[in-house]
Amino acid sequence: MGSRQVIDNFNVCHLCDGLSITPAIKPGQKALCPQCNSTVYECKHNPIERTLAISLAGMLLYIPTLMLPIIGIGAAGIYNNASLFDCIALMINQGFYVIAFSLFMFTLAIPLVRLFSAFYISFAIYRKKVTPSLFVFFRSYHILDSWAMIHVFFFGIVVSMYKLVELADLSLEGGLLSLILLLLCSTLISVTMDHHHFWEHMEQALDD
Repeated sequence: MGSRQVIDNFNVCHLCDGLSITPAIKPGQKALCPQCNSTVYECKHNPIERTLAISLAGMLLYIPTLMLPIIGIGAAGIYNNASLFDCIALMINQGFYVIAFSLFMFTLAIPLVRLFSAFYISFAIYRKKVTPSLFVFFRSYHILDSWAMIHVFFFGIVVSMYKLVELADLSLEGGLLSLILLLLCSTLISVTMDHHHFWEHMEQALDD
């Protein structure tokens, strides 16, 4: 136990790999590397409660994001709108299976699992029900963090709207608003989640 406490008192800089003693900081403060002056970690305000609330809101937004129409296109007296689910179904019907699979995985499946992982981790810590499996979820969150590409899909929608605005009448639907809010929740989780704080709470809960 003593050797573990010694190891936990040190931090490694992600830029220069410099080893430094973990300082005692308050919420809102940052720990800087003494070698390169970069941020080693930041103590955030209420990271557990904020991550729990934002991840729950993000999961609730998934149904309207998936089912509601995103944009509507009108031309030559014909009007069509499509939801994210319709886009995936259309790709499958047209035989673009790889694109349909990629769209499903990177804009639906992976972001949903990432949000659920953040919710499960923060909820377990908040309720003080930490188990060894929670560490697996925490590592999974880190892996999935770089594979959630909702922002890429949203950027594609914006580019498509820019190119079609002179050719057809476009209307913004409720699915686009849900997608924007979902993207905001996904981004805010990266801001509110304090990895150092979460890890400390999980280790302390297991030791107790």
